[in-house]
Amino acid sequence: MTHTIRIGTRDSELALWQAKTVQSRLENLGYQTQLVPVKSTGDLILDKPLYELGITGVFTKTLDVAMLKGDIDIAVHSMKDVPTALPKGIVEVAVLERANVHDILVHKGLDFLDASGTIATGSLRRKAQWLHKYPQHKVVDLRGNVNTRMQKLTDSSWNGAIFAAAGLERIDLKPDNFIDLDWMTPAPAQGAMLVVAKEEDTYCQEALANLNHKETQVCVHIEREFLRELEGGCTAPIGALAKIIDDKIHFRGSLFSLDGQEKIETSKVIELGKEESFGKECAQEILNNGGIALMKKIKEIMK
Repeated sequence: MTHTIRIGTRDSELALWQAKTVQSRLENLGYQTQLVPVKSTGDLILDKPLYELGITGVFTKTLDVAMLKGDIDIAVHSMKDVPTALPKGIVEVAVLERANVHDILVHKGLDFLDASGTIATGSLRRKAQWLHKYPQHKVVDLRGNVNTRMQKLTDSSWNGAIFAAAGLERIDLKPDNFIDLDWMTPAPAQGAMLVVAKEEDTYCQEALANLNHKETQVCVHIEREFLRELEGGCTAPIGALAKIIDDKIHFRGSLFSLDGQEKIETSKVIELGKEESFGKECAQEILNNGGIALMKKIKEIMK
């Protein structure tokens, strides 16, 4: 194998960890690789919330362009950051086994939970779910890579900040002062890593097929189909989680208003192997139970 696979990645510590994980697995299979770190728009613009940037796939677009230009061969992403529709000419080639799906609260003490307090997050989904449970709290925007966000929390007067558990665990940054938010529905595909390549690149597709984890792939595809049908992305508070237990797929999905006051949710179980259009069907249930009006309201506010 003489062809060197150029692996594109964002240059944050977490993104590099993910890319190096893929690199290590490929090299263990005998492939030659090279890491190519790049800055994304989402990393460069830190003074605006994600939903105000107006870019679909704010963390993935730079790598998409680099791949289509021929500067890299594959790209490694946190799958929850990837738009549900990939750019023309780019295809999914591997979904790695999922890590911890949950959100966690990193805090400075929990006395504030039943009183007033301030929580930081850059996610509409996390903000809406937090305000649904704790309407008396204030939620402020928090941007930057994981390391930057942890430092901002330390330097602030905030009571806590919400993070994806998987990200902190992967780079050994998870502190002792945290609580699991197992009541919070995660983002679709949270905890999963996605590798993409050019549609015509059969060499990379064959190499990466060895890394694909089928069970994770089935679950995240259902979640992303649910998201796509609801027309979500970074512009609406949407959560989804599918799990395979004893040959059955257990799914729960939710849509919130931006202020967290409204909540529409669904919970369903289906046999493994019968999941075609399952995410779409779950989304349609949400839409038919008030989701159409709520999504319209969200879009009007987000204009």
